[in-house]
Amino acid sequence: MYNITQTDTFEKRSIKFFKKHRDLVPKFKKVIEKLIDDPFDNSLKTHKLKGNLSEFHACSLTYQYRIVLTIEIKDEEIILVNIGTHDEVY
Repeated sequence: MYNITQTDTFEKRSIKFFKKHRDLVPKFKKVIEKLIDDPFDNSLKTHKLKGNLSEFHACSLTYQYRIVLTIEIKDEEIILVNIGTHDEVY
């Protein structure tokens, strides 16, 4: 099991994001539950990013929206970094 934490940036962005997309709150909770159990669950489509974001991973909230995160395997910690559309977070 992994511990979930979030950056201050994620907290601010998620507040704005969920004001616009209240319907995605239940989906987000399910994604978080899956991340806690297994951050590489196939349904999350977790993948390593490239280029300037190569230190991060991303997973799918929906087809259109992504969550950018870091995964610390040795500390079993997941840090949420950003949330938004594909173009907004990459």
